[in-house]
Amino acid sequence: MTTTRRPHLPQVAVESEDLLDLRRQVRAFLDEEFGSGRITPQVDSWLTGWDEEFTRRLAACGWLGMTIPTAYGGRGRTFLERFVVTEELLAAGAPLAAHWIADRQIAPSVLKYGTEHQKRTLLPAIAAGETYFAIGMSEPDSGSDLASVRTRATRDGDGWRISGTKVWTSGAHRAHRFIVLARTAPVDERDRHAGLSQFVVDLRVPGVEVRPIVSMDGRHHFNEVFLDEVRVAEEWVFGTIGAGWEQVTSELGYERSGPERFLSTFPLLAALLSAESPGAEVGRALARTAALHQLSSAVAGGLSRGESVDMAAAITKVLGTAHEGDVAELGGTVVGETATDERLARLAATALAQRPGFTIRGGTNEILRGVIARGWGLRG
Repeated sequence: MTTTRRPHLPQVAVESEDLLDLRRQVRAFLDEEFGSGRITPQVDSWLTGWDEEFTRRLAACGWLGMTIPTAYGGRGRTFLERFVVTEELLAAGAPLAAHWIADRQIAPSVLKYGTEHQKRTLLPAIAAGETYFAIGMSEPDSGSDLASVRTRATRDGDGWRISGTKVWTSGAHRAHRFIVLARTAPVDERDRHAGLSQFVVDLRVPGVEVRPIVSMDGRHHFNEVFLDEVRVAEEWVFGTIGAGWEQVTSELGYERSGPERFLSTFPLLAALLSAESPGAEVGRALARTAALHQLSSAVAGGLSRGESVDMAAAITKVLGTAHEGDVAELGGTVVGETATDERLARLAATALAQRPGFTIRGGTNEILRGVIARGWGLRG
């Protein structure tokens, strides 16, 4: 039986010995995982690779909840250390979808905006790989315009009732909870971002219906979630009522800037590199990967220092997801022009199927280009 070859991320920057040692630890772990046949490289593994057993093995290594303080069951490590771990996992195409959203953005958001009850309830479970989250932002006909949210939350005694529809909720059919952005005050045309609030909603309570959205290739990871007068206790209000827009903007900084924005197709790029006569286009793609590593790691450093990274995150997302699409197209071209092995063909086919989503999720690149332009204009 042929042993699965693990994609390796080349060293593209000088790092401290501690970070290099951490990379070596992750690589040794992955070599064992791939060598045993427990996992195989996947394209877009952070969105489509749901493997709860793998998530628990990562937690046992201390590689979940890395930036959560030890007082809340985490590891008390830096965003740069987490960046190193996630970069290696993504480059290898390891299955990360089960814990990804909870670990990437829910945990730091709970630390920033959550109550003590929410921190002590959610954070230890996230670090242990036992609680999975989805995101309840996007809505039908709203696209990336979150100010047009129509889901409503109304006061109901000592709690709230939420009604509305959320869409593109990755993993909601398997997740335990999601954080819902809802309107708690009428639209103010002078400030359409006002009057929005967030709530932690249990996806398994009465009034919640999760319907699958099946992709053209037959895969199911997206969902539409219907909320019909779903009761939410006051203790699960997330952050401050009316401050939802500010909170979401902060959360998107974590969502848009990570290595998943340029490494979703790296297993395909690695396969192209190992193919016979890879060509100059493959070399150029690898060079862009190196540049994006520098940009994304700089954002991780900013997060470690508590800096605002909104603009840098938007730039990372636009450049990184465009690059991922280019790699997918390159893979399709190579497979179409040459005789290739089955593994390369499978990775290329998956990358092309996932390609339309690269520039849409996390805010469309068209919207983000406007964000970047306005940001630079304010600084001009």
